[in-house]
Amino acid sequence: MTQTSTAFAATVERKIDRKALEVAQRYLVLHGFADKKKMDKRAGLTWTATRWNRLPLPQAPVAEGVPPNPNSLTFTQVTGTALQWAGRIVFSDVAVVATQWDLLEESSERLGMQIAETKERNGFQLLSSGTQVNYVNSRGARANLVAGDTLDPNTVTRTQTDMKLLGVPLWNGQTGETIQRSIDYTARESEKTIKGVQHLVAIADPRVLQDLRSNPTVVQTWQFSDHNRMYINEMGYWSGITFCESNMMPNWFGIAQVNGSPGTGSLTTGTYTIQVTGWDNQNFYESQIYQVSADISVIAGGITLTTPSTPGFTYAVYVGVGSASAPFQLGLSTAGPPTGPYLGQAIAIPPSTAVTITGLGLAQIPPAAPATGVTVFRTYIFGQRAFSTLKLEDVEWHRLTEADKSDPHNQLRVIGWKYFEGWVVLNQQFLAGIESTASNTGAFG
Repeated sequence: MTQTSTAFAATVERKIDRKALEVAQRYLVLHGFADKKKMDKRAGLTWTATRWNRLPLPQAPVAEGVPPNPNSLTFTQVTGTALQWAGRIVFSDVAVVATQWDLLEESSERLGMQIAETKERNGFQLLSSGTQVNYVNSRGARANLVAGDTLDPNTVTRTQTDMKLLGVPLWNGQTGETIQRSIDYTARESEKTIKGVQHLVAIADPRVLQDLRSNPTVVQTWQFSDHNRMYINEMGYWSGITFCESNMMPNWFGIAQVNGSPGTGSLTTGTYTIQVTGWDNQNFYESQIYQVSADISVIAGGITLTTPSTPGFTYAVYVGVGSASAPFQLGLSTAGPPTGPYLGQAIAIPPSTAVTITGLGLAQIPPAAPATGVTVFRTYIFGQRAFSTLKLEDVEWHRLTEADKSDPHNQLRVIGWKYFEGWVVLNQQFLAGIESTASNTGAFG
């Protein structure tokens, strides 16, 4: 009988490499373009800026000896709020002692990534609230976009022209200001600014820029003027816009509706709709947008449903009041978080979970749904001082490795961070978006 190696498995030494493998790279570019504002401590969490509006030009010359009608000095204000964000990792003392890795050091690196990515995610969520949007092929709305509506030079030029008509301040413009790259963020310098050339800046998903690079107009231009662009496959500068790419941008995928049924609760008698959205478990974007449900007739009760079964997502349920109404607030449900700011709201619900909506919760509007089966991307285009970060407190690190009253035997090791920062759009006219689809699904094969 021949004995195989499995018979001696307990005696075989296992080789564990002491060098950790790399994680996938994130292209973090947005935070570096923000206009930085420092908030004063002990002065609240809200920041307000005032913009004095232009005066109208006189319509006609004045009559001899007659003074003109007085103008009114008016202003608009922009308000933003600094919010506290935090993250931490907790180990037992045994885990720290028994593991060959320096768990606190490894945690520092992962948490450092988490900070930078949280800032980037928060910025894109802000920019998604921009009110000026063009749609490829003039579709007019996100729901009207179809496969094949990829980013094209005509829509780029149209958007750039629209923004110039509004007088958006350009990068390298009349003020001569340039941006400084934060040490925590990486972006190719050639993508950020072209010396001596006034331009807008765009940030787009790599799949979207692939379609723009492949457009026959762009290809033909590069063939005659810049072969290097074809070689390095970098969009760079086009139509007065410098393009940067980011693989951490939100996108929205349209899915068929989830319908509900009458149940127990405290909703008043009437007709309601629901809309389900899926939040991915890594970046926590609402990227799966289900269509608005059919009408649900409730007689002094609630609404029951089951969340979708897609792994890697948690779900939120929004409620609309009235027939075929667009939801405008979260539902109330015990299936939601038991603590925190979303206590009792129908959000962060696991897949395949039975949910009862018992009432109307926080006012919150879900992203507009694309057509079923269509993924929509937004390209963000902006001039200088379009948006800002509001820093109240910089990042603070905390390493808790000593005993205290809550841990008298010093059995826990905690490493964490926190910071106070908000994002605010300074001028909606200085910010625009182009919504399109993409030919590349992002999946190999």
